[in-house]
Amino acid sequence: MRKLILRMSVTLDGFMAGPAGEMRWLFPAQPDPVAKQWIADMMWQAGAHLMGSRTYADMAAYWPKSDDVIAAPMNAVPKVVFSRSQHVNAATTQALVDASSAEPVPVDVAKSWAEPRVASGDLAQEIARLKAEPGKDLVAHGGVAFARSLVSSGLIDEYVLVVAPVALGRGQGLFSELAEPLALDLVSSTRFPSGSCAQVLRPKRG
Repeated sequence: MRKLILRMSVTLDGFMAGPAGEMRWLFPAQPDPVAKQWIADMMWQAGAHLMGSRTYADMAAYWPKSDDVIAAPMNAVPKVVFSRSQHVNAATTQALVDASSAEPVPVDVAKSWAEPRVASGDLAQEIARLKAEPGKDLVAHGGVAFARSLVSSGLIDEYVLVVAPVALGRGQGLFSELAEPLALDLVSSTRFPSGSCAQVLRPKRG
């Protein structure tokens, strides 16, 4: 049985974004190559990347053209998009392979984003189906509504939270829709030169 892992970047006070979706805090003036490599190594272990439809559109427009170390696993690993519609708009991906582009996206990379698997059924049933399939673990990325749905439904087997050393005071919290407290075991903690910290946690069972 495959695990479902939620990988998110959050602030010290548990927010994924500011009140209006602001994420400037996520892009420090001095990038942390050690943290980026740690995240990339972790994402190479995924059998599939799971995300909501809006996050898919944003990522499809960004990662194929990026030279970031994280781009390689993001582009190579298969995607599963959770959407109420049976069809996901891949217009942003098609634009990336336009012949007028100064740096055309490789065909295999463009195809990996243009042909995601779409999960449009009941969330718990879709996750159960994916977990039952053979392969490496599943890594979910968000966005906000999708991540909250996974958290509140108790479907996550492991949290990988990269905590930035910044507090917003208010915003869109990862755990804001919990019906009751969620007890977690800290499996590991990795501190990076920038001061951010990767926390790997698992829900306490029983």
